[in-house]
Amino acid sequence: MFVTAAYAQQSTPTEGAETHDATAAGEVHTETGVAHEGEAGSGVFPPFDSTHFASQLLWLAITFGLFYLLMSKVIIPRIGGILETRHDRIAQDLDEASRLKGEADAAIAAYEQELANAKAKGHSIADTAREAVKSKANAERATVEAELAKKIATAEARIADIKTKALADVGAIAEDTAAAVVKQLIGGTVTKTEIAAAVKSSAGN
Repeated sequence: MFVTAAYAQQSTPTEGAETHDATAAGEVHTETGVAHEGEAGSGVFPPFDSTHFASQLLWLAITFGLFYLLMSKVIIPRIGGILETRHDRIAQDLDEASRLKGEADAAIAAYEQELANAKAKGHSIADTAREAVKSKANAERATVEAELAKKIATAEARIADIKTKALADVGAIAEDTAAAVVKQLIGGTVTKTEIAAAVKSSAGN
């Protein structure tokens, strides 16, 4: 196709005008990257936009309902079961501890009773042994005292006998001595009767 110079001049401004209009109605400036004032939206954060409150409340109610169902149907029953199990276990442990405490108290009471009985039996045995030893000691002492008394009596009898014999011997010796003295002094003899009477008289004095 052949285009005349006049047609080219007429068509060029038209294309330029269309290009300018397209630029004027364009979406974004290439230099600033900001939409023209004619673009839709005022720049408010969507959660704070009042036009979205209804949907937000709806989703909040749905979410809360689902969370409530999850808590009431799954989580809370499990927690309740765990607490119940622990409560039963604690109750069983307390019962077992109470039973063991009762058994321990009974064992301690039995031990104390046995200890008291053993002490009483020990005191009784000690008293019996002490009395037996005391009785045996008294019997042995009585036996020893009787033997000593018997020995003393025998000794006293022997002493008396020896004394009597000694006195008799002394009398004879005195008579012989007196006879010898009289003979040496006066040169005469004296009868034994006179000498014995003289000795007895001097002994009595």
